[in-house]
Amino acid sequence: MEPVLLKNVNSPKPIGIDAYNDGKGYEALKKALDMKPAEVIEIVKSSGLRGRGGAGFSTGTKWSFIPADYPGARYLACNADESEPGTFKDRQIIEHDPHMIIEGMAIGSYAIGAKKAYIYIRGEFVYGAKCLQNAIDEAYQKGMLGKNIMNKGFDLDMAVVRGGAAYVCGEETALLSSIEGKRGYPKLRPPFPANPGGGLHGEPSIINNVETLACVPHIIVRGAAWFKSIGPEKGPGPKIFGVSGHVKKPGVFELPMGTPLKDIIYNHCGGMLRDNKLKAVIPGGSSCPVLTAEEAENVNMDFDSLAAIGSMLGSGGVIVMDETVCMVNALYNLERFYAHESCGQCTPCRQGVPWIKDIVGRIEHGEGQEGDIDLLLDAADNIAGNTICPLGDAAVFPVRSFVKKFRSEFEEHIRQKRCPMKKKK
Repeated sequence: MEPVLLKNVNSPKPIGIDAYNDGKGYEALKKALDMKPAEVIEIVKSSGLRGRGGAGFSTGTKWSFIPADYPGARYLACNADESEPGTFKDRQIIEHDPHMIIEGMAIGSYAIGAKKAYIYIRGEFVYGAKCLQNAIDEAYQKGMLGKNIMNKGFDLDMAVVRGGAAYVCGEETALLSSIEGKRGYPKLRPPFPANPGGGLHGEPSIINNVETLACVPHIIVRGAAWFKSIGPEKGPGPKIFGVSGHVKKPGVFELPMGTPLKDIIYNHCGGMLRDNKLKAVIPGGSSCPVLTAEEAENVNMDFDSLAAIGSMLGSGGVIVMDETVCMVNALYNLERFYAHESCGQCTPCRQGVPWIKDIVGRIEHGEGQEGDIDLLLDAADNIAGNTICPLGDAAVFPVRSFVKKFRSEFEEHIRQKRCPMKKKK
């Protein structure tokens, strides 16, 4: 397909505002400002755009949750934290086409009535934060941000906020807490961010992912029907996939939503590294339930197809594992990450995830005991759905799926008191 979101990804430096305008940049903003905010929301809703950050919720519907008659401030925040392991798609837009994000944010801010917008970017993205700040400065200079944008009576200020490298701040309420200068603790809901009392500084707020917002200008210019013509009806549009692991050509690929996973691995990525056999795939970032080789070779990469087989599209971070991978070791690697990143606010997550990590660790190191596998599943059941934010769920989804689909490997570790995939010393 024609590149849409990654059309400028091969540029050696970020596309400046003049080059962006030469490519018909900010035409979408101009068109949107000639509409009523409700009309903009309706176009985005009818396009079928669903959030590209992991949740997959309807973007237009999310925008419509802001009370139209609310008299106070409203805010829009762009989630550029991108801290899900296996995910590296948003940074391609951030570092190569930052004005696409700014224009999408400006349109979204106009639609919900926000006068202030924030880009929350993870602290490690030093270069990306610089790219975004330079683009924002250019947008102010050219009148695309600030007072009376395009003489349409719309005011919008925008700022970049750098996070402190906490995975939990990818969760929207923790992200808002961090922008407020507080510790990045997720908040209890209701009230939800779009409702009074639930958002930034207690005001109604919308949080969207980088890729989601980058789609908006194209929808406004080309129309909802164009967007719906790409991919499946219930989750259309272009989608960016970041593929890592045991493939010959890992990288970032913009493809139609619904592209077969098999096609991504064997055509776009050149097949399996060293021509080994495919063993497993995590389809959307480390928190998504793992797929067996058979599942991976028979599923399309869209929200509903993956949900139908018990997994998720997530952020589109595809992690490919070949026959040499020890699934116990792979799970141990994931659980060490989640145990480290728990914010500690919830007891099930604070206590339970490190416990899971320790159990998987002792199985991997040849110290597993009879009953450890069922203990893992029992601990997962006690964590899932019992925490303030989804980090607890993110930690246990891999546990459940790895054990269910590769239980024999866990049993062999316990029986042999070692990793059976490693040669005896």
